[in-house]
Amino acid sequence: MTLVLDSGALIALERGDRSMWRRLKTALLDEEVPLSHGGVVGQAWRGRGSRQALLCRALEGVDIRPLDEALGRAAGELLALSKRSDVIDAALVLLASDGDRILTSDVGDMEPLAHAARLCVDLVPV
Repeated sequence: MTLVLDSGALIALERGDRSMWRRLKTALLDEEVPLSHGGVVGQAWRGRGSRQALLCRALEGVDIRPLDEALGRAAGELLALSKRSDVIDAALVLLASDGDRILTSDVGDMEPLAHAARLCVDLVPV
């Protein structure tokens, strides 16, 4: 099981949310590297130097995948299937595999995407 992090999860880490930090640390101790992609980082990153020190530290333990052409095309296809419009969310769902947990502040947005992708994932609110 892999943790897949949306921007809400990254923002929770930045704000020092203990529950979110506990999840991240548990995954890392279990040698399970959480996943996200560059578009999600862009939603959370504001380049505020020391104000984002916690986010910087958290990102060191996260596998950040590129939102490249292949993932972008696949996300577009998923959006067409699900009749949704958020490329960042669609690309994030496509990083997940059956049995993974997507930590999200937008369960309602992720659910139709996961369903359209035919993924059996846990959508965990943060």
